[in-house]
Amino acid sequence: MTAGGRRNAGAGGYAADGATGTPRGEAGAMTADMGKTTFARRTTVIGWSLLIAGCGAGAGSTLIPAAPPPPLVSVAVPPPAPPRPKSAPRALQERVAQLVRSFPGKAGAAIQAVDEDWIVSQGGTLYLPQQSVSKLWVAMTVLAQRDAGRLKLDDPVLVTRDDLTLFHQPIASLVTATGYRTTVGALLTRALTQSDNTANDRLLTVVGGPAAVRRFLADKRLNGIRFGPGERLLQSGTAGVTWTQSMATGRGFEAARARLDPETRSAALQRYIDNPPDGAQPSGIVEALARLARGELLSETSTRVLLETMAASHTGRARLKAATPAGWTLAHKTGTGQDLGRRNAGFNDIGLLTAPDGRRYAIAVQIGDTTAPMRMRQVLIQQVAAALTGAQPRAGGVDEAEN
Repeated sequence: MTAGGRRNAGAGGYAADGATGTPRGEAGAMTADMGKTTFARRTTVIGWSLLIAGCGAGAGSTLIPAAPPPPLVSVAVPPPAPPRPKSAPRALQERVAQLVRSFPGKAGAAIQAVDEDWIVSQGGTLYLPQQSVSKLWVAMTVLAQRDAGRLKLDDPVLVTRDDLTLFHQPIASLVTATGYRTTVGALLTRALTQSDNTANDRLLTVVGGPAAVRRFLADKRLNGIRFGPGERLLQSGTAGVTWTQSMATGRGFEAARARLDPETRSAALQRYIDNPPDGAQPSGIVEALARLARGELLSETSTRVLLETMAASHTGRARLKAATPAGWTLAHKTGTGQDLGRRNAGFNDIGLLTAPDGRRYAIAVQIGDTTAPMRMRQVLIQQVAAALTGAQPRAGGVDEAEN
């Protein structure tokens, strides 16, 4: 077929010669006219089609309205639900609450599962004296500065007689007139495993003083934890004594404290109990310990150093240790405050307990104010831990006199 719709006559065109009685010339003319007509009609149809298509495509067309768009079906897809936290064991919560409520004094306790999202507590938001528990935050600050490249554990440190503090300071026997040469790491070990006050305060000067520790706590968002002014000022303020460095040797502090009238001492102790500058919430402490265990506060190496050092602690044999059964491990830090007569302000143990199956738990038991004897205080700490571990607490002995 040709472009005009015509075929070759010899190939059986629209009209063969004489097929309809039409003369040959007329047939040719008619064929030509038909071709013209067909071409014109096709051209017209194509033109209208293009016009219609063009008009239909325009948003304002009134000739043929554009087909309506298919309806949009919008189904709200909710965001994925967060993992449902595992409920805290009800029996554990009830037992911890019963133990703390029945204790004769101001106390608080908390247990948090490190790898699960639950916590049990009683008195968990009370700000209770930490005493030597606060050495943990100094150690963390040291290791955070190590992670930042600001110091190394084998950096040398000189301890002089001007660095001596009070109460429990075994390092004092090593400090001569020319001082005692040691390292950052050795001081860290003494502070955590022996609760050595001088070792801790010397580390405090290395990292930049109490302000540096408070910055660390703030930077890491460790809420519910205060840090005091250091051992000398904390203890002298608790007793109502103005500190002088001469009190650091020969039981000078104890002698100065004994010279105070009872009312002055009692008032100072009450001020401390009411608003301890080193106070911390048990719930805040276990949250910090859980984050430490998960590697959220320090590098992997520093985390391991800290937890291994805490696990080697010699203090508190009749506290959490006495309720840590075979197969469990404990990395912990104790704290013991001053006594005034039968009254004690601060008797604590906090740490990480790891079960034989690898599950980890942060625990804090703090006694802020009581006249209960030491044995009863020890038993409270043991029983809170035993509620978790299922241990039969061992018979307790006298705790070493660290603060």
